[in-house]
Amino acid sequence: MDRPASSPKPTRRISLMRMFFDSEASGGLILMGVTVIALAIANSPLADAYFGLLKTYVFGLSILHWINDALMAVFFLLVGLEIKREMLDGQLSTWPRRMLPGIAAFGGMVVPALVYLAITLNEPQLHHGWAIPAATDIAFALGVLAILGSRVPASLKIFLTALAILDDLGAIVIIAFFYTSDLSLMMLGAAALCLVALVAFNRFGIVSLLPYLTVGAVLWFFVLKSGIHATLAGVALALTIPLQADPKKTRAEDAPLHRLEHALHGWVAYAIIPIFGLANAGVSLSGLSLDAILSPLPLGIALGLFIGKQAGVFAFSELAIRLNLADVPAGATRAQCYGVALLCGIGFTMSLFIGALAFPSQPELGDATKIGVLMGSALSALAGYLLLRIAPRERPLKPSRPAAYN
Repeated sequence: MDRPASSPKPTRRISLMRMFFDSEASGGLILMGVTVIALAIANSPLADAYFGLLKTYVFGLSILHWINDALMAVFFLLVGLEIKREMLDGQLSTWPRRMLPGIAAFGGMVVPALVYLAITLNEPQLHHGWAIPAATDIAFALGVLAILGSRVPASLKIFLTALAILDDLGAIVIIAFFYTSDLSLMMLGAAALCLVALVAFNRFGIVSLLPYLTVGAVLWFFVLKSGIHATLAGVALALTIPLQADPKKTRAEDAPLHRLEHALHGWVAYAIIPIFGLANAGVSLSGLSLDAILSPLPLGIALGLFIGKQAGVFAFSELAIRLNLADVPAGATRAQCYGVALLCGIGFTMSLFIGALAFPSQPELGDATKIGVLMGSALSALAGYLLLRIAPRERPLKPSRPAAYN
């Protein structure tokens, strides 16, 4: 498919990243408010109506499934577009820029999973949820950074964005390989034909989005029926959208990928993710006891996010820098780097999503999963915010190599 651009323009790259910060950060603030609303509704006289509505079937799927399988496919489409853009023509387009967020993302996925498995060691029926604390919610994390404003250097905001994008890529791989069952070879074959058509559109230089989106919708249906989670159709579609613009047009913004990405940002940040949060964050707290909170599932998730994420991200980042494998974020102190590592423990959206895949037919485990995700994410957000608010900004790290993300 597309090849990396030969000479990307730094000014355009900065503009795209600034727009990304603006939409994701404000979307994260909305997500915080929606989470509070969902919890309030689930613990009010409206709870029965709330849960009943989510279980209502429309065209063969419950409303909750439409949200998690269809709307979230659009979210994953945007994630795929961002991954492709950053890898080919953005902050992850060179190996020196990929190394630090890549190594940090790897540590931030492995260590939380190990913490979770250690806590649930004697509960084999819970082991399938090992990936729940391995994800970072970029919208929520950037929302916290938005509150802090200039207290956090721009280099760390870009580092967090790059890390979360690679984290999302890891989550996509995990979903594809570990949360797929009962495959239908016929539907997989039909999905493969759709993918071949999309690749052909790209190869023949088709720049109109209509053919891609039309075949993409058909692809989503076949993937839904194949046994692979339907949201992965969004990622597959994204990877076929051309990054090069029509030769008759000179502006890079005219490229199909940029046009679709810009069109989706607002809808995802201000509609799809809040709707997902409203539908998935609601959990009844009636009768909730300390023993229930400290049971292996919620405790494993909470500590995986709060302890595992910060330990994995910070330790692996420090190791990469000390071994001279990666560049240092420009103008950042160790305390600020650690504060960002804490914010990586905000797993919310992707953690809830993976939790729904891990325990699809066990509502009691679903509620425990939500409690664990909310606890771990809240602790990480609060601790990260407080540390970054008081962290000294003088005496930046002295890089042994040229500083990254200037």
